[in-house]
Amino acid sequence: MADFLRYEQQGHIVTLTMNEPERRNPLTGNTAVDEFLAAIDRIHGDRSVRAVIITGAGTAFSSGGNIHDMERQASGQVSGMEIRQDYRCGIQRLPLALFNLEVPVIAAVNGAAMGAGLDLTCMCDIRIASERAQFAESFVRLGIIPGDGGAWLLPRVIGLSRAAEMIFTGEPISAQQALEWNLVSRVVPAEELLPAANALAERIAVNPPHAVRLAKRLMREGMHTRLDTLLELSAGFQALSHQTADHREAVQAFLEKRKPVFSGN
Repeated sequence: MADFLRYEQQGHIVTLTMNEPERRNPLTGNTAVDEFLAAIDRIHGDRSVRAVIITGAGTAFSSGGNIHDMERQASGQVSGMEIRQDYRCGIQRLPLALFNLEVPVIAAVNGAAMGAGLDLTCMCDIRIASERAQFAESFVRLGIIPGDGGAWLLPRVIGLSRAAEMIFTGEPISAQQALEWNLVSRVVPAEELLPAANALAERIAVNPPHAVRLAKRLMREGMHTRLDTLLELSAGFQALSHQTADHREAVQAFLEKRKPVFSGN
């Protein structure tokens, strides 16, 4: 049985809840990364899944790195090469796997998202925050740097200047400031967070899943590729889309003025 991550599916929507509230849902010093990777593999293998929500149990979304791991790394008893390997074989596997998950992912940020916890939200496609949420790229305050991809992820979400401010000061920002900086797309009362995330997930899930998955892939590729390359990829994806049963159903339903019924084929 999973110790850290609770996996629940309702229809086409999977909710992953980080479930170590007494330690504020840390991402290191436990089985968090392995359980996330297992959940991502499970989602990849289940074509019924059309949207994913990630949230935290308790008052925090995620506190990021485990301070006791940092104490061990700072002790002088662990070599630099060993620490490097710990990162490469540990937390750094998470951004690669989650960022490339084909299914859209919504972060429902219920509380503090600190350090790697903030970076986890940036690995998601959409972020919704409780009014109680806080966000900090807090590594510098512990004398370290964003070791899990935050220096690549955060500037692409909020822009270079604001990302630099968060990374260089390590200071937290409120949910409202996160909204103003486009870190989150909306802020809701705490009791409305999961209903709002589920409602958004449902709005995504009603669409043909192949179109949503391919559109997400194009957006991801567009973050680091040239326009002509993206257009070529888009042409290939569009050719595949035109040949699907769901595309035929969408066209026919439009012509017949009825609601389409998508099968996922």
